Amino acid sequence: MKVIGFGDNIVDRFLDRKVMYPGGNCVNVAVFARRLGVESAYLGVFGSDPLGAFVRDAIDAEGVDTSQCIIRDGLNGVTEIKVVDGDRIFLGWNEGGVTTSHPFALEDEHLKYLASADLVHSSVYSASEPQLPAVRSTGTLVSFDYSSEPERRTDSYLTQTAPYVDLALLSCGNMAVAAVEYDLRRVHAAGVALAVGTRGQLGAMMYDGERFLTQAAAPTDPLRFADTMGCGDAFLAGVVVSLLGSGWSRANRPPVDALQKALARGAESAAAQCYVEGAFGYGRAVEVAAGQSR
Repeated sequence: MKVIGFGDNIVDRFLDRKVMYPGGNCVNVAVFARRLGVESAYLGVFGSDPLGAFVRDAIDAEGVDTSQCIIRDGLNGVTEIKVVDGDRIFLGWNEGGVTTSHPFALEDEHLKYLASADLVHSSVYSASEPQLPAVRSTGTLVSFDYSSEPERRTDSYLTQTAPYVDLALLSCGNMAVAAVEYDLRRVHAAGVALAVGTRGQLGAMMYDGERFLTQAAAPTDPLRFADTMGCGDAFLAGVVVSLLGSGWSRANRPPVDALQKALARGAESAAAQCYVEGAFGYGRAVEVAAGQSR
């Protein structure tokens, strides 16, 4: 099995800890899939600054292939975060740097590369929406993280993306069950085969067009808890690796027991991620300007 993350990478700078970590939705999924024993790669744009090198070195150290990536002159993406009671609070970012200002444009050689994967993952942070039809044309399965932003769930955005996505992940937070079901139905109706909503400590839900499946959050040890950074990405990696292992393909719809097993695997992966500082480690001390960490 092989998973490729296509799109965003970023540096997460924790102002309270004065530490920065490599990350990004698509990078995280690729790294977590590799840690689950799957061959993986990342395809995206790095900035030419030291932050770009910092992220790429960490990805390479995880055994994730970055050989097809591009380095563009300019700043890498960076976001500023603090942790309050275990939850991450986003304070601001530089709009993703060159990753989104000058996003990856797929050529024939890249499409052949993507075709070697069983699944390609992208996200709303990747500026990859115009590329999704080309990704889909390679025959690989496609997963896509819609995150929690309301503007990413409009009819126009779903029309642009959903027909090219096999599995969608939505961050639903503390939304009521009825609201989660409504959003998952909308995403499925727009063209996605499997729609999944994560709800933090409330667990997760999946809609396959016929039924809703639910999954409780796996328990965690509060004494070992670090933060929730990357938990959604770890959940998704657990789900897709489990589904691929069951023989999932566009022509082979997973049975209910395989879907339920995948949700359980995702919950376990998300719980384990709570013990990791940053997305996948590799923290490095940074200087924080006076007053920034308040």
